[in-house]
Amino acid sequence: MKLVPAWVSLWLLLLSGNVALAQRIVFSGRITEAATGQPVPFASVYVKGTTFGTTADDDGRYELKLSQPVDSLTASAVGYRPRSRKVSRTEPLQTVNFPLPSAAQQLSEVVIRSTENPAYAILRKVQQHKKLHDKGQLDAFEFDSYNRIEVSLSDISDRLARRKVIRDMTAVADGAGDLARTASGKPTVPLFASEVMSRYYVRHRPNREREEIKHSQLHGVAPRDGTLLSQVLGSSFQDYDFYPNWQVVLGKDFISPIADGWRITYDYDLEDTVQIGQDRCYQLKVFPRRTQDLAFTGRIWITTGSYALRRVDLEVDPKANINFVDQIRVYQDLTPSSAGPWLPQRTRVVVGMKPTKKQTGLLVRFTTVNRNFLAGEPHELPFYDQAFAADINALKTPASFFEQNRPDTLSRQEQRTMAVLDSVGKLPSVRSFLEIADLVVNGYKELGPRGRFELGPILSTYTYNNVEGSRVRLGFRSTPELSPNWLLQGYTAYGTRDGEFKYGLSADRILNRANWTVFSAKYSHDIDLVALLDNDLALESPLFEAAARFGNIKPGLPLWRDMTSVTAQSDLFHNFTQKITLRHQRFDPLYNFEYYTGPDHRLGAPTAQNFNLSEVIFESRYAPDEVLIQNKNRRYAVGLMKWPVFTFRYTLGVPDVLSSDFKYHKFNFSMTQSVQLGQLGRTEYILDAGYIPSTVPYPVLKSHLGNESPIYTSNAYNLMNYFEFVSDRYASLHVEHYFEGLFINAVPLLKKLDWRLVASGNVLYGAVSKANQNTTPAYDASGLPLPTFRPLTPGTPYVEVGYGVENILKFIRVDFLHRLTYRSLPDVKTFGVKVCAQFKL
Repeated sequence: MKLVPAWVSLWLLLLSGNVALAQRIVFSGRITEAATGQPVPFASVYVKGTTFGTTADDDGRYELKLSQPVDSLTASAVGYRPRSRKVSRTEPLQTVNFPLPSAAQQLSEVVIRSTENPAYAILRKVQQHKKLHDKGQLDAFEFDSYNRIEVSLSDISDRLARRKVIRDMTAVADGAGDLARTASGKPTVPLFASEVMSRYYVRHRPNREREEIKHSQLHGVAPRDGTLLSQVLGSSFQDYDFYPNWQVVLGKDFISPIADGWRITYDYDLEDTVQIGQDRCYQLKVFPRRTQDLAFTGRIWITTGSYALRRVDLEVDPKANINFVDQIRVYQDLTPSSAGPWLPQRTRVVVGMKPTKKQTGLLVRFTTVNRNFLAGEPHELPFYDQAFAADINALKTPASFFEQNRPDTLSRQEQRTMAVLDSVGKLPSVRSFLEIADLVVNGYKELGPRGRFELGPILSTYTYNNVEGSRVRLGFRSTPELSPNWLLQGYTAYGTRDGEFKYGLSADRILNRANWTVFSAKYSHDIDLVALLDNDLALESPLFEAAARFGNIKPGLPLWRDMTSVTAQSDLFHNFTQKITLRHQRFDPLYNFEYYTGPDHRLGAPTAQNFNLSEVIFESRYAPDEVLIQNKNRRYAVGLMKWPVFTFRYTLGVPDVLSSDFKYHKFNFSMTQSVQLGQLGRTEYILDAGYIPSTVPYPVLKSHLGNESPIYTSNAYNLMNYFEFVSDRYASLHVEHYFEGLFINAVPLLKKLDWRLVASGNVLYGAVSKANQNTTPAYDASGLPLPTFRPLTPGTPYVEVGYGVENILKFIRVDFLHRLTYRSLPDVKTFGVKVCAQFKL
């Protein structure tokens, strides 16, 4: 009987406005410069003597929610004197603005040369103390990380604003009071937001990383499967570190203001000394000597006693040679770890992207807050083998969790944005837009309401060549909705000229996700080209492969290929993948082909046209710093790698198994790398070598990939004809160098074009043994000449070099190519111009 009155009393108490537990006071306002009225970005607003506080956004606006009354608020920012304002203890909504005066102070003593910039003496001290403060010197560290990303469309053009999907999104935002406008009066519409909480682990020597996604929440225009997106939006991809010489931003190498060669790229002004928390700091203004360079401008703060980097507030000059980006701003606070080196505590990044000044832009805000730091306690190496580990219920986190546990406070504007995005994501027009975008990006269309299968790839639906005629293809693949542990794929195709059906089917079964143990089975019956066999690396360009299989494909030597294979792969340890494949193939050439079946290679000896191969293939691949993310049934490599990727493959041809005709051995080794060269640009290379010490017909040897199409391809020999050279032993080097704006930025009349120079070179050594040269007769039984192949002359390499310009109209690349050897052969081009389209920032 007493329980009912007690429950009612508690309920009434919670509803009472006089109870401190339910009393919420919301402060909002703007922090500006007292002298100019300009906003002060990322200023701090707090209650003195407590841990209550928040940080203003990049426009100086803030919102702070408190559950108990206070007497005053204080605002502070680097370079300004703190200012406190009295506030009401009872008003629930209060607007409190802070005009902050400048805070110039007398400089601490610094020993400088009388004739030099005083900032240089400080930078030299920073270099001397760099190793003491660089987190790279720690054996290991870990911390809890909170990441929030907010994406919106800005400066929406009148043309885009008339589209239904934008009209619907604008109506929802306007109805919730969340429709902001730019200075030009054009609307800004929220598009997407995410919040991710994780535990981030790093170990050095050897370098390892691991991120455990604990909680994740996506709002707005998000994909159906948020598994991959949750991994990409975590701390692993928001790591801004200015102690290394280069900071990668949007895939570009920006030189750090405290890089070893700082004086070559930057100039500095020593402005004043300020107090940041407990640290007295030099405030330095930094700016690049050439505005088009990939460098920063802004301010950095260096501690006066230890010369550690305490804070950065940097942006990229709009004139920098980077496509589609009109704003990049990075603000970061650092804190010393228990072991000494400093770790990032709070990072805010703003990125604005626009195709042109008059078109609609994309504004992205990143917020990262790290806490609960632990340094110097590394885990065992197997702990880091899985770079990403997402809790199975991470995406099912209720909204209330982040409201109670996020380490910073959302402004009222941000709260309205989250609510708007939840409504926007449910709009039919938005879901239709996402389906179209998914089709364009991935090439697959979801089938049925449950989405268990996808149709595609759409770009392969139709092609034409002079063997098949018009080729129509229909393909599909399963989705995780069918099964998260199975991936089924298949296709069927039909040619109008040859009247033949082609088809293929494959199944992948994921047995273990931690080390990605996968069992696969495949079968296909289709037309292939001798010129494209065993050129997997070169055929990673879908556009080039489509061009090679389009039109006149007879120079590539077409043949029927029936292939059956089973494969097992697994990661033995971090980024070291082992794969074993059992494969059977039957080849039926569609051109005049014969080979000797016995040791007698004289004219009139027995020959055959078709042949069968049964193979066991062993492959080892080691990519030391490759970042792998996985969704429910696929795995992807993302990001840039600093270290080389090594691949070794051994193929054993087994005779008399399923009517196989040959016994042979194949060895192949390749190494690929992208090398940062600072202001000189970036170099990418592929080193490839192989050896076949067996006697087999030429389709089983190495056919070096030529390129007779007008499309430039990095992994092919662009002035070599299809099937021009064949080898059973070879070594090759493909090199491309991207100068970025190194030379053109120094030419006043050209730097406004934002063009970038590129250079390339291909060198190939190869040979064919006498036995392999004699495996095919020169004439068939009727006396007609048979197609044959040409080996490279031992000691004389094939060499081609090129130079060109990329970033023409932001996406076109033009290469001018010269063939330096084997120039007198018939039907070869010694000079060529090739074009390709590419999207690069």
